[in-house]
Amino acid sequence: MIVTDLPGCPSLREYRQIVGAERFSAVEELAERLSGIRLQEINSTRYGGGVAEILMSYVPFLNALGLETVWSVMEAEPAFFDVTKTLHNFLQGRDGFSPAMIETYWDAQRQNEGLIEDDCDVVTIHDPQPLGLVEFLSSRDLAGKRLIWRCHVQLETVPTETVGSIGNIMRRLVEKYHASIFSSFQYLPLWSVPSFIIPPFIDPLSEKNRDIPAAEIDATLEKYGIDPEKPIVSQVSRYDVFKDPVGVIQAFKRVRRKTPCQLVLVGGRACDDPECYIVLRDVRETAEDDPDIHVLDLPPDSHREINALQRASDVVVQKSIKEGFGLTVTEALWKGKPVVGGNVGGIPLQIRDGWNGYLVSTVQETADRILHLLRHPEKAAEMGRRGREFVREYYLLPRGVQDHLTVVDQLVNGRITARDSVICYHPQVVTTRMATGTAQY
Repeated sequence: MIVTDLPGCPSLREYRQIVGAERFSAVEELAERLSGIRLQEINSTRYGGGVAEILMSYVPFLNALGLETVWSVMEAEPAFFDVTKTLHNFLQGRDGFSPAMIETYWDAQRQNEGLIEDDCDVVTIHDPQPLGLVEFLSSRDLAGKRLIWRCHVQLETVPTETVGSIGNIMRRLVEKYHASIFSSFQYLPLWSVPSFIIPPFIDPLSEKNRDIPAAEIDATLEKYGIDPEKPIVSQVSRYDVFKDPVGVIQAFKRVRRKTPCQLVLVGGRACDDPECYIVLRDVRETAEDDPDIHVLDLPPDSHREINALQRASDVVVQKSIKEGFGLTVTEALWKGKPVVGGNVGGIPLQIRDGWNGYLVSTVQETADRILHLLRHPEKAAEMGRRGREFVREYYLLPRGVQDHLTVVDQLVNGRITARDSVICYHPQVVTTRMATGTAQY
């Protein structure tokens, strides 16, 4: 399915004003160098989750730059998403994936055969769900296109020693691609494919991140019965066991014993995440109808309300125990909020402990840091100011487009020769690294 109802892109001039003329000129120069190529992005869901939100802004932005780009979404039966959610958890270190699930996976790949368009020059496929589509391309297609697999998952368990195992299958498929992209070096499997390190990004002009009037923030709080006079601690994440919303409630209850406050858990659902209903049930049971705990289950288009709730918060939490990157951390930092985040995955790329937030590993640490920020609002405000400028420099849409188009430019213009290379364009992450020695591109 091709997504046709995308929003229009805000004025490119507005992005230039936010990130600066030098950064934006670099993006325009790359787009000019790639003029005439056609791009395709493929993922497994139209709404819900970080990938869909990225593509919602990324695709219109590329088109506004003059690069024709289409976004296609897989179509599959619910059983497929049960399998891929189990696979997602398995790749992050949780048991449950069985060889019997592999056939369901391939049924969905066959159902979407032909989703990769013939006239697209560069195709980016996101995460494991559509990974197998490469299997249905001819040798001529593989030679004529440039295929990128972008992994947003915190890879932890990818065993490949058993023939026919899911890890072995993934490795065989990924090595058919011309390049792969990961959010962090720590996720890299030792597979023979050029690999790039590019963190995700947010759109500062999207409905979720642009400035909104104070009256709209007040109205949102009133709508959900949230007291504007009582300090607000929030976590915005889909209801997923790896986001640990139950642990957030436990930490909040410890904080409230020492200072008045309220907790707002803001979650939603993605059609490729059937487990969210179970987690949401557990969250509500743990909350025990506490009037200071607001458990919100919002539809996927509630971007302005999420924006308002983040801006109303005194402290934002992202107590993940596994995390590919954590765009909700980026969103909160952009809004000038100090963030208490799990010391996992891509969160340490964004939070400098004690500078723009705190990194935590336990419920008690989470409670201690939240309490400290609530008791020291001036320090919290200073952390928030630092966080906003940090995101401006490293994690906004123009920066992400620049990094991704640099990969496309290298693929299209044939500059990649080392099959074992690991290349990073993002200065916040690390400089260039290769499996044997270092190199600068």
